[in-house]
Amino acid sequence: MTSERGGQGGSNRSTAALVFASMGYVALVIFGLGMTSLVLDQDVIAVTGLGQAPAIVGLLASLAAFALVLWGAVRRERPSYWASATTAATAYVTYVVVLWLTALVTSSDVARATSAATSIATTWFGAVIAASAFVCAWAGVALVRTQASQPRWPWEEEERDDEE
Repeated sequence: MTSERGGQGGSNRSTAALVFASMGYVALVIFGLGMTSLVLDQDVIAVTGLGQAPAIVGLLASLAAFALVLWGAVRRERPSYWASATTAATAYVTYVVVLWLTALVTSSDVARATSAATSIATTWFGAVIAASAFVCAWAGVALVRTQASQPRWPWEEEERDDEE
């Protein structure tokens, strides 16, 4: 950390980037799945009788995986943008696997659980999940890598010059 007002933010910047990226990920997934469902005129999980639990638990597990992998990247001094691809792949796979497991537990039917998971994994819904994770992870890495400081009004710079 170089100063209170600007420069590098150290751990605080990494934590803020992680929080913003994670919340953005959840918001983008929910929005993206909703819009995709509307455009395709198709349910996200088209298998009858499963309810909402597989999707909710899948998203929560995917969020945890997203945050864990992204945290490993953004806590470094200069994280790589390649971490976005790793984070997206991990979030996507976690969503599909946990959705399958939750569908299996709630329905006790392997065929229904597999149908639900493969319909997510092989359609636009899966692409939305992966793309959302990629975009938000990229933004999280960018927030840490940028050297920008907080915005200032022109007269604030004059006051700062007087203090020095």
